[in-house]
Amino acid sequence: MTAPPARTPPPATPVPVLYRVEGAAVAAAAVVLVALTGFAWWWLLALFLVFDLSMLGYAVDHHVGAIVYNLGHTYVAPFVLLAGYGLAHALDATGWTPLALVAACWFFHIGVDRALDFGPRPLR
Repeated sequence: MTAPPARTPPPATPVPVLYRVEGAAVAAAAVVLVALTGFAWWWLLALFLVFDLSMLGYAVDHHVGAIVYNLGHTYVAPFVLLAGYGLAHALDATGWTPLALVAACWFFHIGVDRALDFGPRPLR
């Protein structure tokens, strides 16, 4: 009988300095967006860890975990939410402001992660 393979932590990919600066700028812009939409700043902290639920993919294996984590830590999804808010706002639709809040909190999370050297995970 053979022993099960040892689980090793997923490899980390260092974030280049330019991306770290970009992440800090995105996080700062998200703070401005939250202020402009009229929400309290503490929403940024209250929702901060929600986006790390994407790490649950690592319960399956490293490859699935990296894919799910990277999908949750890309700027595409919060940009789509923000575009939806902008479209609704342009059409004079009311009640869509929470989209801007969630997008801003998501941008803030990704920006802070990148600024602190937490980048995309390799798929191996």
